[in-house]
Amino acid sequence: MKSVMAVIPAFNEEENIARTIAAVQRVSQISRILVVDDGSTDKTTEQSEQAGAEVLRLPANGGKGGAMNRSVEFVDCDVVVFLDADLGETASQAGLIITPILEGKADLCIAAFPAPSKKGGFGLVKGTARRAIRELSDMEVNSPLSGQRAMSKEVLLDLTPFHEAYGVELGMTLKALALGFRVQEVMTTMKHNETGRDLKGFIHRGKQFLDLIKVIEMMKKKGV
Repeated sequence: MKSVMAVIPAFNEEENIARTIAAVQRVSQISRILVVDDGSTDKTTEQSEQAGAEVLRLPANGGKGGAMNRSVEFVDCDVVVFLDADLGETASQAGLIITPILEGKADLCIAAFPAPSKKGGFGLVKGTARRAIRELSDMEVNSPLSGQRAMSKEVLLDLTPFHEAYGVELGMTLKALALGFRVQEVMTTMKHNETGRDLKGFIHRGKQFLDLIKVIEMMKKKGV
């Protein structure tokens, strides 16, 4: 039977990480949980260890993609699933994206999220990501920036190194499609912290948008 491990990049998630780990522990396919603490200044590491996860603690915050890249050398299972640290109890649905990988029906499986309960922005960031994916394939993606992704170790090695900033998910999807991998999206009812319409939210989306453009331009230069 194939082994599965979960990798959870985390930055200052002391309020959510224990609940997320507890939910992942209920996923029968997963035998190992690694939290990559990306330079947190709170008790993310302590909470993760108390919850029963292994922790790779990085000395400074380098971004989600960088944390994911650092985890690769620790992956010793057949399948890896990346999960966001703020999923809480909904992380228990990780099996929905693991199963297609185990059954050989997909090479990269992404969790789609239901529509957010509040409008975070004007759809520019997600729309840009969707168009980039559509230009490369006929695939219509509901959640192009979803961080919940499962793949085999072999596919992981082909897709790394990941882009180190906000464009990690889009870069991963575009590269997978360019390499001919079967990309599948599975609808879930997962939830995580939503970005609001306050100044902090707009700054976050602005950084996201600029980084997505950077990823798209990089992929074009590579002939993708």
